Amino acid sequence: MCITLKTGNLLVSYNFIKIMSVRQSSDIAKFRDTLKSAKNIVFLSGAGISAESGIPTFRGAGGFWRKYQASALATPGAFNNNPSLVWEFYHYRREVAAKCEPNPGHKAIANYEKLYGPEKTITVITQNVDGLHTKAGTKNLIELHGNLYKTRCTKCKEVLTNTDNPICEALANRGAPDVKVVGSDIPVKVLPHCKKPGCGGLLRPHIVWFGESLETEVLNKAGAFNSISSIVSIMTIKFYILSYLFTQFIVISKDMF
Repeated sequence: MCITLKTGNLLVSYNFIKIMSVRQSSDIAKFRDTLKSAKNIVFLSGAGISAESGIPTFRGAGGFWRKYQASALATPGAFNNNPSLVWEFYHYRREVAAKCEPNPGHKAIANYEKLYGPEKTITVITQNVDGLHTKAGTKNLIELHGNLYKTRCTKCKEVLTNTDNPICEALANRGAPDVKVVGSDIPVKVLPHCKKPGCGGLLRPHIVWFGESLETEVLNKAGAFNSISSIVSIMTIKFYILSYLFTQFIVISKDMF
């Protein structure tokens, strides 16, 4: 895990991979002191933290769903060509994520925010779309790439949260990652559609796909931290490191703050 401290124009990084064996290192002491005085703290999380909860990363050898490379399905073109296939893929991902629980890393971040949120500005910026940070209790969250449990209408562009499982009856018992299954033949008319009166447009997952730009509002929120002169950024990699770090500093030694 890399901790980046920004004070004015100075950036200093500390490597905490070694903390498991060197508990009283000078780096930990410096981090403790800086974290204690910091008023702005940002946690940056990616696939690594959710992988510990059982969320597939769709990378390397595990980068396939059925016979399809996952990245090939996460594109506007794939959805336009076969919305049925793409919805089966995302239905599968929604079902997997729904069965997963936040791990100690997610909980450590949420607990830190709960304890110190009243006196510090604490923000979590994540690339993950599984909702586990929210499930753990994180409140101030920026989801860069969207959320599996949100939909966007391709016609009126309305974004809504939808946790129905299945999201429509046509997707019930579909989406299994069976390599023998080829294509998808669900009629477009029975896929998820907008329920706004007078619209009825086809819904798509509210996910930033390959070839798409981040939403302007989300990008502005994340980019706002560049203007803050003093900030602590914590990039999470493995939950056991994060959990260890904050167990030591928050649960056992919270008087240090």
